[in-house]
This record gives sequence, structure tokens and C-alpha cells, in this order.
Amino acid sequence: MYKQKKLALMIAVLVGSASMGVQADSKSVEARLAALEQRLQAAEERAQVAEQRAVVAEKQAQQLAVQQRTTEATAVSVAERTAKLESKADASSGFEFHGYARSGLLMNGSGSSTKGGPYLTPAGDTGGAVGRLGNEPDTYVELNLEHKQTLDNGVTTRFKAMVADGQKTYNDWTADSSDVNVRQVYAELGNLPGFDGPLKGSTWWAGKRFDRDNFDIHWLDSDIVFLAGTGGGVYDVKWNDDFRSNFSIYGRDFGPIENESNNTIQNHMLTANNFMGPFQVMVTGLRAKDNENRKSGNGVDIINGSDKAHNGVHVLAGLHNDSFYGLREGSAKTAILYGHGLGAEVKSIGSDGALLSEANTWRFASYGVTPLGDGWHIAPSVMAQSSKDRYVKGDSYQWATLNTRLIKEITQNFALAFEGSYQYMDLKPKGFEDRNAVNGNFYKLTFAPTLKAEKVGDFFSRPELRLFATWMDWSSKLDNYSKEGSFGNDGFTSGGEWNFGVQMETWF
Repeated sequence: MYKQKKLALMIAVLVGSASMGVQADSKSVEARLAALEQRLQAAEERAQVAEQRAVVAEKQAQQLAVQQRTTEATAVSVAERTAKLESKADASSGFEFHGYARSGLLMNGSGSSTKGGPYLTPAGDTGGAVGRLGNEPDTYVELNLEHKQTLDNGVTTRFKAMVADGQKTYNDWTADSSDVNVRQVYAELGNLPGFDGPLKGSTWWAGKRFDRDNFDIHWLDSDIVFLAGTGGGVYDVKWNDDFRSNFSIYGRDFGPIENESNNTIQNHMLTANNFMGPFQVMVTGLRAKDNENRKSGNGVDIINGSDKAHNGVHVLAGLHNDSFYGLREGSAKTAILYGHGLGAEVKSIGSDGALLSEANTWRFASYGVTPLGDGWHIAPSVMAQSSKDRYVKGDSYQWATLNTRLIKEITQNFALAFEGSYQYMDLKPKGFEDRNAVNGNFYKLTFAPTLKAEKVGDFFSRPELRLFATWMDWSSKLDNYSKEGSFGNDGFTSGGEWNFGVQMETWF
């Protein structure tokens, strides 16, 4: 290429010289050609250097492109890992801490100690609760620690431990009277890939726990149904989109067997809890072998000997409304419960080993919440129970509680709370534990200015700080029910009782 260019240039110079009529000697031409050749050589060297630089630049550009693609891929990988970590750190993963607590001071109109509690009436012995607002003298706390995770194969795991304590002393140091207890400790596995059909997406569990689908009337401090103990089961067996079931086995203990103080009567409960849209049907079978042989600590038969139940059945039919009984916005829950034998304790299933084999109990419970407008909100509730042949043949325990809580919003953090309770009872214990037959009425009214962090009109929003004043009264005949109960003891008699105090309540 270079020689061709050189030859062409020489020819061009000769031709040019000839055309211009320029005469030069051979030495001058050769000198000019030599100079021209040097300049061409220098230009060629510069071209070669530029070409080499271009090659180097091209290689560098290729390397930069590779680096850029690597960087982009790394960024995508990091983003994917970050999203995965974030998904594992959401509400269904990692450690969680939850709790419930209440604590307050309760005194009578004279500034002295007084009686209180949702179960202070004679009907309370068989579950007859009354309104709890302005009527709680205790400190109670539940602390729940949970760990949840979602594994790469989609399986969910959950571990929960719950510690609780209850106190009625107002001292700061209460170790001598502590009731600290591990009330729950269990593990769950959910969404196991090895299951299909109705078991797809179900949750398996084992341990000591409260059943997941218990529900209550909070302002009475009473569960509508409470299933608990130690055992195992499976939740959310889905037969179709609207029909699911829970199956479980729980065990509870009743007490020592004669000459086997380290053994206990085990009450075993098999439960099928079915949900069809808003409807619930729950059936539990109970069996406690040898319950009729159970003895007290001094070896004496516990209540009626061989007449005690050693099996039973419990049935619940429920309706869970997402409106206020279908009439307006709000919510409502209603249940009818029946129990026979060991199932005749219809609220806390399987917890009472003193029931007779003939015992029968019916209970109705319902509550709802709804806004009324102009800052007012209302939550009425009713609970009624009839139990016969419960502990002694021919006995009868009948009671009914009507309760209403009202909230009036004043500001975004301040409300006025009101609660009214009425309870009627007709109790015929037939001498059981030296109790006497009584009937009569109980009344309670409470006014409680309340501070809240937010959602002032929400009945289930906490924490709350309350001042309260409570007036209660009851029929004089109820003072004669029992020597160990609240009524009629320590000057706590009918005729009207004022209580005052301050309380906090929170859950999260």
C-alpha cells in the first residue's frame, strides 16, 4: 500500500513539473523526492500509532460493555435478594411480641377496699358475668412471644409462647402471691407442599394452646366459647370455597386419683369446628375415664362419687355477621350452646370434672357494635344460661345478663364511656358446697371519662386510660347465697355500693 502511494506521488510530481515547464536537475528532483518520502514515512507511522490506539480503545470499550452488563446483572441479583429478604421480614415473618394487660385501683365511697370483678354475683359461679367497666380490682398481664417464617418451599412456621400473671394486691412486689404461668406453648406448620385437595393450605399444630377460633364478649370479660388444653390438630381443611373445618384433640386434667397422687384424671376432647360462610357448627365429644373414682386431697370422694360424668357432648351453633344484625353497619356475633354430662360446662369446655352424668346446660349469647351518629357508638350484649342436674340431682342454675356499653366522642383523644348491666338469677344449688337457694336482681351503672391514642369510637381500639365511678345494687336475698362469695360478706351487702378508681387497659 505504501509503495503504491509513493509511486503515484512521484508520477504526480513529475507530471506536474513537466506540465509547468519547470526544468530541474536530477539531483534537485531526488532531494525533493527524498524529503517527500520522509514525510510520507512519518505520516505512515502516525497512522499506525492511531490505528493501534483505535484497537486499544475498541478493546477498552468492549471491556467497559462487559463490566456494565456484569454490573447490571449484579444490581438485578441484589434487588431480587433484597425483595426476598423484605418479603421474609413482613408481618408473617420474624419475631413478634404481643400482649394484653389491665391494671387499676378500685375503692369504695369511703376510700376503703371493696369487692369487684365481672363474676362477683352468685351467678358468677356458673359463668354469669356482669359488666367489667369500673368493676375490676386486679392486675392481669399476658405476654406473647412469637416467631414466624416463610421458607423457600412456601411452608410457613410459627412458634408461640405465652406467659400470664394475675394479682389483686396493689403492692409493687408480689412474688409471694404470684400466679405466673405458661398458658400457651405450641408450634404450627402451614401450607405443606405434600398435601393436596382439602388439606392444601391447611395449618397443623401441636402443643399447649387456646384454640384459634375462640370468641368472646369483651365488655363482660366472658368467652362465648373457650376451648383450651394440650393436644394437636389441623386448621382450615377446605372442602370448597365456602366450607372449611378444624379438627383437634385436647387434653385437660381434673385432679388426683386415690392412692396415685402423681396421676391425674385426663379429660380428652375431640372437636370438629365447621364454618360455612357466616355460620358455625362446632361439635365436641368428651371422655374422662375413671372420673367417678376421683378423690380429694384427703382421700374423700369428690361430690357424688359414681354419679360424676365420665363422658359428654358439647354443641355450638354460631352466626358471625359483618353488619349489626343485618340492620346497619357494624358487626355482631351470636351463638347457641348445649352441653350434656362433661360438656355441661358450655363456656370453658371440659374444665369442670364435678358435673353429673345427667347434667344439661343451655346458653345463648349475642353482642353487636354499631355507630349511632353524632359521635355516639353502642355495643349491646346479652347472655343467658339454664343448667339443671349440674352438681346435685334436681339442682337448677338460671341467670340472664343484659349489658350495654356506650361511647361518646368528645375529641380525637377523649371520650366518655358509659356502661349499664342488669342480671337476673334464680339459683337452686340443693346444698352444694353449703350454698342456699336464692333469686333476685343485680344492677350496675358506670361512668368513665377515657383517654385514647386514636380511633376514639372504636370499641376494640387500645390502649385506654380511664377514670370511673360505679354504682351497683342487688336484691337483699342474694346476700344469703354463700358464706364464701362476695355478697353479704365484709359489709358488702345490698342497699347500694359506690366504687371509684382509675385503670389502664391495652392490647397489641
